Amino acid sequence: MAINIDPHQHTVEHPVSCCGIGLHSGKTVNLTIRPAAENSGISFLRSELGKKTAIPARMEQIVDTTLATTLGSGKERVSTTEHLMAALHSAGIDNAEIELDAHEVPIMDGSAGPFVQLLDKAGKKRQRALRKVIRFTKPVSCISGDKFIRIEPHDGFKITGSISFGTDLISDQSCAIDLTPECFATEIAQARTFGFVEQVEELWRNGLALGCTLQNVIAIHWNRRSVLNEGGLRFADEFVRHKVLDLIGDLALLGSPILGHVIASRSGHALHHSLMRAIADSPDCWEYVEFRKPGQPQVISSPAKPRKKRLPVSLPGMLFPATVPAPCPA
Repeated sequence: MAINIDPHQHTVEHPVSCCGIGLHSGKTVNLTIRPAAENSGISFLRSELGKKTAIPARMEQIVDTTLATTLGSGKERVSTTEHLMAALHSAGIDNAEIELDAHEVPIMDGSAGPFVQLLDKAGKKRQRALRKVIRFTKPVSCISGDKFIRIEPHDGFKITGSISFGTDLISDQSCAIDLTPECFATEIAQARTFGFVEQVEELWRNGLALGCTLQNVIAIHWNRRSVLNEGGLRFADEFVRHKVLDLIGDLALLGSPILGHVIASRSGHALHHSLMRAIADSPDCWEYVEFRKPGQPQVISSPAKPRKKRLPVSLPGMLFPATVPAPCPA
């Protein structure tokens, strides 16, 4: 079966910038996306610190999954990376430098839509190097109580997500998408983050969500039957679509495009991280492929193949012993 994937790596054609506020700090954030060399991946740079230490956008850099995905290197942190990472991944940008002057990626309108528009302005530049694509040959799964996430072999990148909140407004929702740049831009990118009003108020009391407004978060009414945002919802099932958006952005931290079908039920950032750890610990379930020609994958390496000397299993930028079990936090 022919697979619709571009064989080559890409970066942005031109630098582009935007300005917004940090969801938790409430402070202004200036962000610039710049071209980067092939095989360098995505990285974040904190310009206000006066240092040139980059934080790679890779799963071994995850230091916190509370409320958002936070990456770190030493004492430096960058939080709320998932919306921008989802936009970069879905636009097919493999290499880029993200410079920002705060510890949070700006929340913009609470979705990935503004970042999709920004990347449209930046354009794409094809690079000579070929992409290393992770193709799954066996399922990998992770379970935590009544939550689970699994990835299965599939000729493409598909996500099926479901949520259950037990309220009149949300209830049970599900969404399935075969991810392409066009489908992401029209069906997923515009879905906004959301929260119950009393949860937001509690965050305020604890010095968090200081940048949260009705312009960047869907606020669910105390009665659980409506939202406080003028104009209402963008999609009837906007809540599950945003969960799919977060999942795409988190899995982009694997550092390579994916060929597989991800099935997630009531998952969040912590469980996404656990799945990535489980993938690193399951070398017999996936392999690297390159596309010498569009739609024709060629295996370039398989971590499970016998070696003369036993070595740790690694994904791009990752290093985990194959024998360490993947944790599944509650």
